[in-house]
Amino acid sequence: MMPDLIFDTYDEGERNAIADAMSVMEAAFDPLFGEAWTSAQLAGVMMMPGTWLTIARIDALPLGFALVRSVLDECELLLLAVDPLWRGRGVGEALLRDSLLRARRRGITSMNLEVRSSNNAIKLYEKTGFEYVHRRPGYYRGNDGQLHDALSFRIDMRI
Repeated sequence: MMPDLIFDTYDEGERNAIADAMSVMEAAFDPLFGEAWTSAQLAGVMMMPGTWLTIARIDALPLGFALVRSVLDECELLLLAVDPLWRGRGVGEALLRDSLLRARRRGITSMNLEVRSSNNAIKLYEKTGFEYVHRRPGYYRGNDGQLHDALSFRIDMRI
């Protein structure tokens, strides 16, 4: 992990946290795929019980974020994003491992996620212990109209 990296976690839709996440999202998500959320979507999900947003920072600068939603003893990693200027430095892995740790502390026993089949983050998920569950052909539609498969992954945290 990067030595100066800190994590700020928010359980409610704190405006500054949403603004910081949106600044990363706008830089991180390629508009071609249409995967970025709007500020209103993020704020809406943040109001749901069991949801938390973690922002990775150096000083006050947001480098990446993870958004997780839990129900009972399961959770879903809804979004994981790292500013392109900070990719390849361990920020994404640190955020993912921090999310898993926070989930365990909340009594959660498994985490699920879904990702576009061509997303480079798949390597990170597999490295971290996530296992492939299934493929949804043509699940995502990019802004250019092209369809992309979705892959579902799961990690059992009781092990």
